[in-house]
Order: sequence, then C-alpha cells, then structure tokens
Amino acid sequence: MDRISPHELAEWQTAHRTFTLLDVRRKAVRAADGAEVPGGRWLDPEQVFAWKDEIPRDRPALIYCAKGHEISQGIAATLSALGLDARFLVDGFAGWCAAQMPVNRLLPLKEGEPT
Repeated sequence: MDRISPHELAEWQTAHRTFTLLDVRRKAVRAADGAEVPGGRWLDPEQVFAWKDEIPRDRPALIYCAKGHEISQGIAATLSALGLDARFLVDGFAGWCAAQMPVNRLLPLKEGEPT
C-alpha cells in the first residue's frame, strides 16, 4: 500500500502539487485535537461508502487519521481498490505534529451547528 511521510506531504504542499487531502479522523478525535493539516477536508470515516465517489480520480488522494493505522490505511486500501491513487500519511496527524509541521486550528462550533 502506498504511503507518504509528513515531510513528503509538506514538500508536495510547498511545490503546489495537485492532490486531495482527506482528514478521516473520528469526529470526537478531531475535535479533541482542535487542529488539522492545512488544506485537508474532513470526511466521516464511518461513511466512506457514501462519499467515496466524490473523491477526484485525476489526482492522488492523501489520507490521514489520528495515528496512520487502521482508519487511514483501510480507507486508502478501499479507494485504491476502486482505482484511485490513494496513499496514507505515515503516523497520521500525530506524526505530522511530531514533525513540527504547521496546523490550522479548528474554529469552535457555534450553538446549534451540527458536529
């Protein structure tokens, strides 16, 4: 299965390479982290079969979860089986932070907004 390291992802971002970055951390974990990798889009990992067809097929899909294990690897494998160039982020969001890469702080939800 293909993977990408935090340093490689940072290089791709700096070089303005075309890719789709997917944050598939569980909602509660993402909220507890309070931050995300810049440029990412959060998608509920439990709904992968509902959103899988929305992922562009003309560019790599880079997927990260909390630690780069079951969730991101499983979703990368699923998307790869569907013909996408899907790669998981080694060590996930924890590895990104450990490598001291930049993060975007999540905005707090306003009262009445869905979580």
